[in-house]
Amino acid sequence: MSPNGQSGKDPDDVAAVAAGDIKPDTTPDKARTEEPITAGSSNDQTQDGTEATPGPVGVDAAPAKEDLPEDQDELRKQIEETRAELGDTVEALSAKADVKTQAKAKVDERKEQLRDQQDQAKAKVSGYQAQVKENPTPVAAGAGGLLALLLLVFFWRRRD
Repeated sequence: MSPNGQSGKDPDDVAAVAAGDIKPDTTPDKARTEEPITAGSSNDQTQDGTEATPGPVGVDAAPAKEDLPEDQDELRKQIEETRAELGDTVEALSAKADVKTQAKAKVDERKEQLRDQQDQAKAKVSGYQAQVKENPTPVAAGAGGLLALLLLVFFWRRRD
């Protein structure tokens, strides 16, 4: 008799556990719990930015034998969908783990922000240049006032 009380069935047989024929081994040496294991946390997001819904994983995620479709084509379709979901999950996890790519993306984002700021500054300078070309009197008066102030300071210091 096996440790889970069922004779002739291996509790480590994943296929039998997944099919619901036997219960997984729950002895302490296996360090298993009766509670289902769930993946993710409340702040996990998919690659498109939507929030991921955590759910059971591993053996706990396998459908019961009676829930499996009888039609082989339907089963193949479900398997392909599951593979696609798994591929998306692996891709999202690898993107999260790729620090170099994340850093490069941040640098590129910051460069774009600086280019935008540079373009805005150039536009302001062009606006001021056009304004000075239209009416140079205020600029000339400001330059003359600055020159007069410098001359005043120069002569004041020479006098002492």
